[in-house]
Amino acid sequence: MLPTTSRSRSSSSSSRANPMFLQYFRRIVKWQQMDVEYTFWQMLNLCTSPKVVYQHTKYHKQTKNQWARDDPAFIVICILLLAVATVAYCATYDHSSSHAVVVVVSVLLSHFLITGAIIATCCWFLTNSYLREEAPNSHVVEQRVEWLYTFDVHCNSFFPMFVLLYVIHYFLSPILITHGFIPLLLSNLLFMVGASYYHYLNFLGYDVLPFLERTTFFLYPIGVVIVLSPILILSGFNPSRYFMNMYFSQRL
Repeated sequence: MLPTTSRSRSSSSSSRANPMFLQYFRRIVKWQQMDVEYTFWQMLNLCTSPKVVYQHTKYHKQTKNQWARDDPAFIVICILLLAVATVAYCATYDHSSSHAVVVVVSVLLSHFLITGAIIATCCWFLTNSYLREEAPNSHVVEQRVEWLYTFDVHCNSFFPMFVLLYVIHYFLSPILITHGFIPLLLSNLLFMVGASYYHYLNFLGYDVLPFLERTTFFLYPIGVVIVLSPILILSGFNPSRYFMNMYFSQRL
C-alpha cells in the first residue's frame, strides 16, 4: 500500500514543504547531483511509452514518500533544449542579435515557465478542491496533490509537444509558413496532435494518483482541440504563420 499522510499530520507535512523546495532549488546549481541519464530515459519514454514513466512515479512515491520529483534535472534540460531550439529559429529567421535575446527569454518565460506555473496552479487547485475522493470518516488517511507534482506533470506533457511544435516544426517551417491549403492543413494537424498529446499526458499524470476521481476531465480539452481544428482550417488560420509572425514578422 502506498505511504500516506494522515489529516492529523498535515501540519508536519506542510512544514516539510519548504525544505523540499529549498533542497530542490539548491540542486539546480549542482549539475553533478542531477540524474541526467534517467531524465533522458524519461523524455524518450514520454514520447513512446508514457505509461511506463508514470509507473515509475508510483515507485518514487513508495520510496521517497512524495509524488513530485526531487531532482530538477528534467526542468533544467527542458529549459536548455527550449533555449537551443529558440536560438535555431533566431539564427534562421531573426534580423538582430539583441532581438534574438529578447525572443529566447520571452519563449522561455511565456511558453514554458510562466504558462506552466499558471497551468500547474490551476490543476493543483482543481484536483485538491474538486477531484479528490471523499474520505468516509475522519480516521481515513487524507492525501493532497503537491504543487510541485502538478508542475512535473506540465513538464512531462510539454516535452513531447516541444519535440513536435519546436523541433519537427523547425525543419518543416519553410513549408508551413508559405501560403496555400497544404501548408495550412499540415500546420493545423501538427498543432492539433501536439496539443492533444499534451492533454493526454496531463490526464495520465493525474490518473495515476489513487486518491483522485473523475480524472477523465483532463481529456475534455482534446475534444475541444479536435472540434476547433477544422474550424481553423476552414477559416484559413495558419498557426505556424501566426506564431512566426509574432516573433519574426520582418523575415516572413
